[in-house]
Amino acid sequence: MDLNILWFILITVLFVGFFFLEGFDFGVGMLLPFLGKNDAERRVIINTIGPVWDGNEVWMITAGGAMFAAFPNWYATLFSGFYLALFLVLFSLIIRGVAFEFRSSDNSPRWRSSWDWLIFIGSFLSALLWGVAMTNIVKGVPINAKMQYVGSFFTLLNPYAIVGGLTTLLVFLLHGALYLNLKTTKEIAERTANIAKKIALLALLVVLLFAGLTYSQTDLFASTGAAIALLAAGVALVLTNILIRSRKAGWAFAANSLTILLFTVALFWGLFPRVMVSSLNPQWSLTIYNASSSPYTLKIMTIVALTLVPIVLLYQGWSYWVFRKRITEKDLHY
Repeated sequence: MDLNILWFILITVLFVGFFFLEGFDFGVGMLLPFLGKNDAERRVIINTIGPVWDGNEVWMITAGGAMFAAFPNWYATLFSGFYLALFLVLFSLIIRGVAFEFRSSDNSPRWRSSWDWLIFIGSFLSALLWGVAMTNIVKGVPINAKMQYVGSFFTLLNPYAIVGGLTTLLVFLLHGALYLNLKTTKEIAERTANIAKKIALLALLVVLLFAGLTYSQTDLFASTGAAIALLAAGVALVLTNILIRSRKAGWAFAANSLTILLFTVALFWGLFPRVMVSSLNPQWSLTIYNASSSPYTLKIMTIVALTLVPIVLLYQGWSYWVFRKRITEKDLHY
C-alpha cells in the first residue's frame, strides 16, 4: 500500500469520525426547540453536548487540512467548485457555535428562544448540506481537463443529491435522538424514545430510496465492497428500528452508529481511487495520484500524523469518559 492510498484511507477515517461524532450534535441541535418544553429542559439538552461539540468539529477541520496537504488539487477543485455550498456549511456552523456561547448571556426568554432556533437552523443546514456535497462527489460534477469545476451552485441541487441530503439529515436526527435518550432522564428521555421510533422508520424509507437512486445514477455498485457496505448500512438501520422498539437504547445507538460508519465507507469505497468524479469525461476525474502532493510531502505528513493522532484520540476519548454521566436539571450551569 503506497502513501497515496494510506492518506485516502486516513481522510475517510476522519470523515467517518466527523459524521459519527458531529452527527449526534446536529441531531441534538435540530431537536432542541421541539423536545425542550421550558428553559431548564432546553439547557439540559444543550449540556449533553456542551463539553464535546467543539471538539467534534475538529474532525472536519483536520479532514480539510489533510485534504489540502495530501491532495491539493482535490482541495482546490472541491472548495472552488462547491464554494457557495461549503460557505453555507461554514456559516451554519458559525451561527450554531455563537448560539451555544451567547444563549445564556441574557435571561430574556425571547433572547434564549432566538438562539435556540439559530442552533436548530445551523444544525439543520449542516446536516442537509453535507449529504448534498458528499453524494455529488460520488455522482459526478462537471470538471474539465484542467481540473476545474465548470458548473454552478444549482448544478449541485439535483434530485439524487437532495435525497442524499435528506438521508444524512434523518440519520443524524435519529443519532441525536438516541444520544439524548442515553444522556437524559425522565420526561426528556421518554420523549426522545418516542420520537426516535418515528424518525427511524422515516430514515429507513429514505435510505432505501437513496440506495435505489445510487444504483441507477452512479457506478458505486460496480465496486463489490462499496455495494456490500451500503447494503449493510441499510441492514444496520433496520436493526436500529428493531432495537428502538425493544427499548434497547444503547444497542440502538450502536447500530445507528454502524449505519453512519458503513454509509460513509460505502461512499468513499465507491469513489476510490478517484477523489472527485467528472461527469463530462471519466478521464478528467481527479484521483489519488493526479491530485496528490509530492511523495516527500506525503512521507513527512505520515510521520507527523502517526506521532500526533494517537495523542488526540486519547485526549478526546478521555473527555468523553469524564462527561459520560446522564444530565439532569440538578447539573445545570449557565
